[in-house]
Amino acid sequence: MADNKQSAEVIVSEVHKKIRAAFEAFDYESNNTVDVREIGTIIYSLGCFPSQTELHDFIAEVEEDHTGYIHLDRFLPAMTKVLLDHKFPPIAEDILLQAFEVLDKENKGYLELEELTKYMTLEGEPFTQEEMDEMLTALADHEKNHIYYRDLLSQLTIDTDV
Repeated sequence: MADNKQSAEVIVSEVHKKIRAAFEAFDYESNNTVDVREIGTIIYSLGCFPSQTELHDFIAEVEEDHTGYIHLDRFLPAMTKVLLDHKFPPIAEDILLQAFEVLDKENKGYLELEELTKYMTLEGEPFTQEEMDEMLTALADHEKNHIYYRDLLSQLTIDTDV
């Protein structure tokens, strides 16, 4: 029984390290707070992919009195529960590949940046232009204005083992 408790404590400790590292990357003033607008990015970086509604609900749970900032003391326990309960799971790699292939009507193996931007900002849960700019900066081949989606699958999917 003591071994189970100890291994659970180790898992929680590792989860806390991951959460703190992700949070601190956006704590620009080193005061254990982040702008509420960064929470989605932090959550995504931890391998969780909530819908916009789920994200708004999570933010409402952890935001301090609608100040626009979230403190680590409130974020850490809520995010720990999310990770340990495997909430907001990522999309499987094969499903993501199928989605790209549906968009790639000519089977070129890539999508034009303008084409992907159109899909991502007008369909489903639309990305903001700022989100698209961030994604394209990180993932696009800017010389050819393409996104080679097969190369991205490992970057867009995350190992869900905590």
